Amino acid sequence: MLLVDDQELMRMGFRMVLGAQEDIDVIGEAADGLDAVQMADKLRPDVVLMDVRMPVMDGVEATKRIAEADTAKVLVMTTFDMDEYALSALRNGASGFLLKDTPPSDLVSALRAVASGDAVVSPSVTKRLLGRFLGDGGGELRDASMLDVLTEREREVLVLIAKGLSNTEIARKLFLSEATVKTHVGRILAKLELRDRVQAVVLAYETGLVRPGDA
Repeated sequence: MLLVDDQELMRMGFRMVLGAQEDIDVIGEAADGLDAVQMADKLRPDVVLMDVRMPVMDGVEATKRIAEADTAKVLVMTTFDMDEYALSALRNGASGFLLKDTPPSDLVSALRAVASGDAVVSPSVTKRLLGRFLGDGGGELRDASMLDVLTEREREVLVLIAKGLSNTEIARKLFLSEATVKTHVGRILAKLELRDRVQAVVLAYETGLVRPGDA
């Protein structure tokens, strides 16, 4: 994996935590977004752990370029006062985001999930973030007619994805097999031309299918 943060002490801390894991190798470090894009292209890491506010090029633009080139998955790090950056990163191809005070065990689990092709979606943080910039008047809703391509069941599944449920939890709630849920998720992403579950969550909120505070 590639570590990207303009603070050397922060990179050192992450490197110490991740270096203790047998299945995680830190193959490079970058102090700004431009360097991150170039190193990702050269080193081809499975995952880039990306800060957002950096000199030369911020993490949002770097995430966009890495996602467009499909050189690596990007997991964005943010703090509570930088929610807008995190949302922008998600819209530009990040596979998830974490808060910088995330416990080490959760960070490791998130990196493994992203490396395996999953997206990291924290229901509580996602609702707060999208509530601030979408549901609470911070942004205009998108045309929900794009969801008309979905079947009724697929819409149900999308709602539950947006609420942060895993495939196993969705299967249990809808009385379906996990394989069936996985098929529905794949069809939703294909029909809506979405990269992963994170973008599905963002779209569900942006179209008003799910609103912050929904149970």
